[in-house]
Amino acid sequence: MEDYHKPDQQTLQALKDTANRLRISSIKATTAAGSGHPTSCCSAAEIMSVLFFHTMKYKVQDPRNASNDRFVLSKRQVFTDVATGSLGQGLGAACGMAYTGKFFDRASYRVYCLLGDGELSEGSVWEAMAFAGFYKLDNLVAIFDVNRLGQSDPAPLQHHVEIYQKRCEAFGWHAIIVDGHSVEELCKAFGQAKHQPTAIIAKTFKGKGISGVEDKESWHGKPLPKNMAEQVILEIDEKIQNKKKLSPALPEEDAPVVNIRNIKMPSPPSYKVGEKWATRKAYGVALAKLGHANDRVIALDGDTKNSTFSELFKKDHPSRYIECYIAEQNMVSIAVGCATRDRTVAFASTFATFFTRAFDQIRMAAISESNINLCGSHCGVSIGEDGPSQMGLEDLSMFRAVPNATVFYPSDAVATEKAVEIAANTKGICFIRTSRPENPVIYNNNEDFHIGQAKVVLKSKDDQVTVIGAGVTLHEALAAAEQLRKEKIFIRVIDPFTIKPLDKKTILENARATKGRIITVEDHYHEGGIGEAVCAAVVGEPGITVNRLAVSHVPRSGKSAELLKMFGIDKDAIVQAVKVAVSKSKNAE
Repeated sequence: MEDYHKPDQQTLQALKDTANRLRISSIKATTAAGSGHPTSCCSAAEIMSVLFFHTMKYKVQDPRNASNDRFVLSKRQVFTDVATGSLGQGLGAACGMAYTGKFFDRASYRVYCLLGDGELSEGSVWEAMAFAGFYKLDNLVAIFDVNRLGQSDPAPLQHHVEIYQKRCEAFGWHAIIVDGHSVEELCKAFGQAKHQPTAIIAKTFKGKGISGVEDKESWHGKPLPKNMAEQVILEIDEKIQNKKKLSPALPEEDAPVVNIRNIKMPSPPSYKVGEKWATRKAYGVALAKLGHANDRVIALDGDTKNSTFSELFKKDHPSRYIECYIAEQNMVSIAVGCATRDRTVAFASTFATFFTRAFDQIRMAAISESNINLCGSHCGVSIGEDGPSQMGLEDLSMFRAVPNATVFYPSDAVATEKAVEIAANTKGICFIRTSRPENPVIYNNNEDFHIGQAKVVLKSKDDQVTVIGAGVTLHEALAAAEQLRKEKIFIRVIDPFTIKPLDKKTILENARATKGRIITVEDHYHEGGIGEAVCAAVVGEPGITVNRLAVSHVPRSGKSAELLKMFGIDKDAIVQAVKVAVSKSKNAE
């Protein structure tokens, strides 16, 4: 970055005037809407003026240009690259953008993130601070708008800006304290080049420029009444001295052209039917393979790569692997940032259960219409001895609730590889649920898979019940079918492949062919899992009954087979449920 040159007096005055025009616009818009945050806008007016009209380099007519500087408004929701209305998430996304710019694009664009002092109480902010400091993201600038007042109370540190400075420095940042209403101090701070991320700690006043409101409590999120707004606008307008128009500098067009469409595996799967593979390992193999197909496929993990098997990707593509350490909220935000402007295809993995702590980031990623792929391993009680804290038993429920999400639950290695390839080419949030136990490969390598298309893996004309399982429970269902066949009881077994969207058509067709009897069996709690998805699909359909086998209460540590039996989701439980369903029908006849 070039050395700082002090702007001339005319430019400085124009920046002051622009800040006041921003104040007027904020007051007009919020008063007209009867809603909004004019006082917060006013505290940041000079910051925004200097950023957008002096510091940042971008093309006004091409806001999504890959070479433009990036801006994330973490203080409030703004629909640019990411939605950040849930506070504390903007800096993580900005870190992902900066990491992409420095290590993947190797371009000169910079990333600026504006944070409010209220949201600095969020732990996710400090996860992001640690990440940026560790990776020395010198193309990242965070601006703290320290306006002292939160929503209902003063922020905990109020105007003790020196404490913010020490905290930032402890996280490996270069931290500068400035008067946030001095355009000259801001220009100088933004012009400092360092070999580490920069935090500009701007001391400001909430409602700056609004007489009677500036630095006063109880004005957060309140528009000014019409008469008051008109008077304040006149007062601010009198401070504007000229009409000099400022134009941002143009970016250096050095971001490479990227194509992440229609990514295909370089070769088909290479598994043998019958050989045993854990789907978590098949995920790692598939991801490493996908990385050879496109150099924009990246992997992130939260210090679980030797369990999720993303380490196989790291081994093949070390420069495209991001270690996020044990900070799952930040990992999801980093993935969102990396995926903005279609710069990368991001796959982030950890234990399925640990995504629950990042649900807010996932929810906001959906609002941002982000295209990220998340893989949750170690699902259910089948992980065995690691115990309930490690068992993903709520993840299907969580991801099914996310709008426009696709939820994959592959049941063997071939299906897992196909899920990875499909997810890479699917818009929205994709979640791939993988298991710890090794189970036999059941599909041929040329098997075709599609979102929302289930597989009927076992079928005969004499089938009396349709059993739907996924992952380990699909294999339990197949074992149950073998046992029942010896007693001349035949069942149809369905692998849904995706739990969302669910293949309603296939389920109904097969249920009707088996006298309307459906049994679902899943390594997940009853609430929100496969059983509830099936019930929602068949509700109102005449003659259909659904019996759901699932984990009924908080589990314990034990061997995988013991726990499947204890919670009634193993082959013996399926056999018993089938016999009950058949006998009920016979009794009814």
